[in-house]
Amino acid sequence: MSEEVYTVEQFAERLKLHPKTVLRFIKDGRLRAVKVGKSYRILRTEMEATMTGFSLEDYRGAAEAFRGRLETRATRSDARVTSIVDLADVAPELAERMARTLPAARTGSAAHPDAMTIEVIYDPPRRQLKVLIVGSPGDTAAMLKMIDVLAES
Repeated sequence: MSEEVYTVEQFAERLKLHPKTVLRFIKDGRLRAVKVGKSYRILRTEMEATMTGFSLEDYRGAAEAFRGRLETRATRSDARVTSIVDLADVAPELAERMARTLPAARTGSAAHPDAMTIEVIYDPPRRQLKVLIVGSPGDTAAMLKMIDVLAES
């Protein structure tokens, strides 16, 4: 399975950073990249892990579980499931990561016939996070697994 590769400039543009900041991340070891000639190449999963704040291994495990499920689906399902996940005592940092990661995982590169709706709602005074998912049973199950993995991190 091939994966998208970004240059330092493309990576910086996507994350709204200066290219020198990206180079500093590489030199500090906060971002893995491969040197090709005089420039660096960065894998898409590295970028996604950096955006979510998870380690690459944690991100890959959660993302592959969800994407693998999406890629096995070939036809549209008429069955729809509505799920509400309620997490108590969630730190603001984790809530922010989930708010970025879950919709991004749904709108990833895998083409899929079923639409899925995901809403992430955080109540800071109560430190309570709610995730509303509307989708096919299989995709909803995969997203629930992803939430479980992210909540444990």
